[in-house]
Amino acid sequence: MSSLTEQLTTLGLRHTAAHLDDTVSLATRKRWSPTQLLEYLAQTEEAERSRRSLERRLAKSRIGRFKSMADFDWGWPKKIDREAVEAALRLDFLRESHNLVLVAPQGLGKTMIAQNVAYQAVLAGHSVLYLTAAQLLLDLCGQDSARGLDAKFRHYSAASLVVVDEIGYLSYDSRNADLLFQIISRRYERKSLVLTTNLAFSQWPGIFPNATSATALIDRVIHHAEIIAIEGESFRKREAEAAQKGRRNRSAT
Repeated sequence: MSSLTEQLTTLGLRHTAAHLDDTVSLATRKRWSPTQLLEYLAQTEEAERSRRSLERRLAKSRIGRFKSMADFDWGWPKKIDREAVEAALRLDFLRESHNLVLVAPQGLGKTMIAQNVAYQAVLAGHSVLYLTAAQLLLDLCGQDSARGLDAKFRHYSAASLVVVDEIGYLSYDSRNADLLFQIISRRYERKSLVLTTNLAFSQWPGIFPNATSATALIDRVIHHAEIIAIEGESFRKREAEAAQKGRRNRSAT
C-alpha cells in the first residue's frame, strides 16, 4: 500500500493517497463495482481540489476577518439602497466588468460590504485582491525599477476583482495620483474595481492636489459604475455610546 500511496501522490491524487485505507475499506464494505469506486474517487478528489483552491484564493485575496452581511443592521443608516447592495453581493456588476463605488462617512459599513462582496467573488471562483489605497500606493511607490513597477501593474491588472478601500482618508501627491490612474486605466472596461470612499467625487481633487490626472481618474471610475451612497451616523459611535451607557447603569446599581 505504501508504494500505491506514493504513486497516487505522484499523480496528484493526494486526497486519495491520504485516505487510501479508508477508501478501500468503504469500497469493500459497500461492495462497489469498479465504476462506482472510480466515481467516488473522482468526486472526492474534485471536492478536495475545490476546497484547496478556495483556501488559496482566500489567502491571496487578503480580505482578512470580517463580519457577515447577516450582522448588518439595515435599519440604522438613514439612506441605503438595499436592493443595489444585494445586487452587488450577487456580483451583477462583475459580470459586466463594471465598477462598484461605496460612498459613506466613516463607520457606516462600507468596508464591511466591500469585504463581503470580495468574499462572494472568491466563492464564485474569481481571483481577488483586497487592500487599502495606502497599501496599494505604498506597494507601487516601493518599486525601485521600471521593470518592478510594470510587474506590479500587471499583478494588479490580472486579478478578476481588485478592491481598494479607504480612498479619501489621506492626501497623495501627483506621483501617487498617476500610479492610481494607471491601475484604473489598465482595468478600465476590462475588469472590475470596488472602491470605498468617505468623500463625494466633487471632493476627490482634494485627495490629489496638483494632480492633472485627477479628473481623468474620476471619469474612468464612474463610467460604467454602480455608485451606492450610504448616509447616517456611525455604527461604531452608536455601539460606543451604548457601551458607555451600560457602564454607567452598572455603576449606578
